[in-house]
Amino acid sequence: MCKFFSFVGDGFGNYKYLDWEFRKDSLDESNDSHTFILTHFKIPPKMQDKWSKYEYNPITKQFTIDEGVEGHDHESAEAWVDKLNFKDVVPHLIIKDIVSPLFIENVIVTQEDIELLKKRDSVWASVRASVGDSVRASVWASVGAQIGSLFRLPRAAWKNTNKIKTKGYPFQPAVDLWRLGLVPSFDGTTWHLHGGPSGLALFSITQVKLRGVK
Repeated sequence: MCKFFSFVGDGFGNYKYLDWEFRKDSLDESNDSHTFILTHFKIPPKMQDKWSKYEYNPITKQFTIDEGVEGHDHESAEAWVDKLNFKDVVPHLIIKDIVSPLFIENVIVTQEDIELLKKRDSVWASVRASVGDSVRASVWASVGAQIGSLFRLPRAAWKNTNKIKTKGYPFQPAVDLWRLGLVPSFDGTTWHLHGGPSGLALFSITQVKLRGVK
């Protein structure tokens, strides 16, 4: 199965892919199918096996030769895609360095971090019905939030968050904590902030106390 981002090359420095001008009107199409790309550019079926098929992850920079034609300069294909402006492919994509929070050492929980956790709790409360209440779900929600931060989507696209009084990306507090080296989890009554290589809970507080309810 072809993955984002797919492109093809003819071995002579010519590469073809589907940019946003095409993608925006055909989101349901297989825009990263090598066959679809070749067909779109009117490459005859009998000639399509003369094109090398490539895949590239713009976030991890992983380049894959899916079907390479012998004699093609695949290193040049990798160099070409490394320099490609992905704003022309998906304008909503924000390419950032991937942060592994548990590789950040000597993390200290501050009052600012607790304020971010309060906002994270507000988001969690609004979506818990669709996600489920468990430690595993809340940790993976943080992972999902970090992944989601790589894309700009309209505010209306974030379902079940209409009660959250935030602007823009509603999961930003989880992203901010993540990039500071803190991963929140919730066990149904208590929030924990995990950090460091061991992933230990560096801070814990009941949801009631976090919300300041007496």
